[in-house]
Amino acid sequence: MSERIVHCAKLDKDLPGLEETPFDHPLGQRIYDNVSQQAWGMWKEHLKMIINEFRLNPATMEAQEMILKQMEGFFFGEGGESPPDYVPPAS
Repeated sequence: MSERIVHCAKLDKDLPGLEETPFDHPLGQRIYDNVSQQAWGMWKEHLKMIINEFRLNPATMEAQEMILKQMEGFFFGEGGESPPDYVPPAS
């Protein structure tokens, strides 16, 4: 089976797509159709920062709604927002 190629909405180039829908939701299908594996990896790192900085409990409905909003912005909007006091780790 050959690799599935998508035109990545985040990186604006043709790249290998995800192997399966990341979650059962219309946004999950949109991500599957329009986001590359590389951009998904970037999202996972961004998600860690969001969970830690906003001190989210992903089991709560409020946190899940915020994560979906952030995900939408990260892939299809302005890039997702960082918390107001966030300082990136030194390299």
